[in-house]
Order: sequence, then C-alpha cells, then structure tokens
Amino acid sequence: MPQMKKFIAVFLSIACTSAFADTDINPMFGADNENAIALYVSQGTGAGTLFKLVDPFMWEFEPMTNLMLQYSQPMEIFRLPSRMNLSVVQNLGYHHTQGLSFTAIGVSWDVALINWRGFYLGIGIGPYMRDSRDRYVQSRLVFGERVFIGKNIGNDWHIELFTQHFSNGDFTEINRGFNFTGLAVNYSF
Repeated sequence: MPQMKKFIAVFLSIACTSAFADTDINPMFGADNENAIALYVSQGTGAGTLFKLVDPFMWEFEPMTNLMLQYSQPMEIFRLPSRMNLSVVQNLGYHHTQGLSFTAIGVSWDVALINWRGFYLGIGIGPYMRDSRDRYVQSRLVFGERVFIGKNIGNDWHIELFTQHFSNGDFTEINRGFNFTGLAVNYSF
C-alpha cells in the first residue's frame, strides 16, 4: 500500500505543474482528431514477475508477451492534454501449467506532462479486471500504472515506448505484480 500512496502523490504533484505542457493540441491525438486506436506489444520484465530465466543453459523464458488493444478519446486533466482509454489485454503463449495468466479489460487515464517538438512524456493509471487469480496476484482486480514517451509521426500516427505495472495495491497477501515494457503504435482519426 505505501507504494501506491507514493505513486498517487507523485502523479498528483506532477499533474499540477502544467508549465511543461503545450495544451493547444493534444500530442497523443494531433489536430482535430477525437478518437484513437492503439496496439501495444510488450514483454514481461522485472524480478519476481514474468520474464524469468527458467534454465540458464537452454535460454528458455516464461512466455509473457502481451498484446493490448486500446481505444482512446482526448480530454484534459488539470489543464494538461490527456486521454481516456478502454483497453483489452491478452497474453500470448500462456501455459496453464505455469500458473500465469493475464487477460484483462480496463479503463485508464493518461496525462501528457511534457510536449516538446513532437515528443511527449506521460503517465497513466487505471483499474483492470483480470480473467483469473494466479501465483503472482491473488485478486482479479488490479491497477495499471504506465509511463510512456511518445513521438508524433504526422498528424494521425504516433509511436510510444512504455513500461507498465499491474498489481492490486497489496489488497491481498500475494501481490508480486506484473511488469511489461514495449512499443505502441497509435492511429488518430
């Protein structure tokens, strides 16, 4: 729970500083675009999560590559350009024998804190409902926190490098969490 409180405190303190953001155009959408669809591809990372060496001589890894499809609409949070997202997350290569699963649906909010020459830096948070409990997180309800760096490629296309953490905020005894890092391609229309 202390980690969640720290994240919320940092999120609110950064969100209150709008000096670094250019709010004329939402950098995650471009000019005159009111919708966006994104494909996120990520790999599990971090200690105690899903990218763990199983056999050092065979170089086998627990398969935790995720695809996330996201629909977004622009908004403002504390006068900063933001987006509201509806996401569906699907794990590729899940094997029930390993006790790992991450299929989820969720709502999240992302804020672009810095917008400079086509680049933007942002953070996001939101609740997700998972398909099952497993040995990493004992609950179906998890919260996803995301940090991302994006680049506009024209008015309609954007790419983002991101890292995302899913956990339940220590609401249950087992809460090792899921960490992912990957790349996203966004199309705004």
